[in-house]
Amino acid sequence: MAVKELTVEEKLKALYELQKIDSKIDEIQVLKGELPMEVQDLEDELIGLQTRIDKIKSSIDEYNAEIAKYRNIQKEAEILILKYEKQQDNVKNNREYEALMKEIELQRLEIQLASKKTRGSEALIAEKETVYQEAKERLEVKSKALEDKKVELEKIIKDTDKEEKDLIKRTEKARKKIEDRLLKPYDKTRKNYRNGLAVVMVERLSCGGCFNKVPPQLQIEVGQRKKIIVCEHCGRILVDPEIDVK
Repeated sequence: MAVKELTVEEKLKALYELQKIDSKIDEIQVLKGELPMEVQDLEDELIGLQTRIDKIKSSIDEYNAEIAKYRNIQKEAEILILKYEKQQDNVKNNREYEALMKEIELQRLEIQLASKKTRGSEALIAEKETVYQEAKERLEVKSKALEDKKVELEKIIKDTDKEEKDLIKRTEKARKKIEDRLLKPYDKTRKNYRNGLAVVMVERLSCGGCFNKVPPQLQIEVGQRKKIIVCEHCGRILVDPEIDVK
């Protein structure tokens, strides 16, 4: 559809109105944009914490299994010692007696080794349980923070959804008034700057975008609104403050 030919002043006003609408949309996106990232970061952190907790729990289970194994070794050794001690009552010679003593001594060493390994595993479990509790507490704190962020995000979406949809309709309508040869550089300039400003006022003798001084002759031309003037430093379209007066 052909765009109605506008005067330069009308084109400047149309561009400035489009900029105001787009800036409001940008504000909503910034407001919403930070929270989803925070929510995602917290969700990723929770996954990492839960994985860590599961690994610690698995390690504790392994150490407990080792302790159970060492205690069984101790019990078996104690039973064998009792058995060999009873057999000593019925030995026929010193050689048999000494052989039984060696077996008893061997089982006592097994008990000592199993006891040492049990203590080592118990110490490791104590360390792991401290880390486990700290991770569980951190998980609870982060889970609460995530829930709060989700509630906050849902509220913002609810509060801004209608406004954002209305602004999108307005920006689409405003764009139809502007010819493509002005829209293309407008869109390109918006993408080039984080604040999305492509049309700015001359304020305090300076560009409202980059804040560099605007030469006096250029200020006069901006105020006359007879041609599109761009900042020689940042390339933004310059308009005079009076353009915003209804």
